[in-house]
Amino acid sequence: QVQLVESGGGLVQAGGSLRLSCAASGRTFSNYAMGWFRQAPGKEREFVAAISRNGDMTSYADSVKGRFTISRDNAKNTVALQMNSLKAEDTADYYCAAALSMGYSYRLYEKVGPYDYWGQGTQVTVSS
Repeated sequence: QVQLVESGGGLVQAGGSLRLSCAASGRTFSNYAMGWFRQAPGKEREFVAAISRNGDMTSYADSVKGRFTISRDNAKNTVALQMNSLKAEDTADYYCAAALSMGYSYRLYEKVGPYDYWGQGTQVTVSS
């Protein structure tokens, strides 16, 4: 079992920045590829960013590419999402997720399906 706890959400003006953090506990963090997803009211959960076990590979949704950066610190069991140039359409609940990826150091996942564990979410509201 892996427990994930997100933090860092809040209210920010358009053009501003937020840094989300996700703290993991329970299993060997470095065995898991990590991802960030978001879900706006009335919409399906969508992929935002993902990072491989070793941190060497990252992927981003087109809507956030160039504005968001995912990173991880395996020594501290954390994954972060730096969000810059925020837009009103970034408003959503943001979730971090973990996908067991033993033996695949460079693999990452852009779909909901491969993820085994999810955090409870943190709300991000961007005012225009």
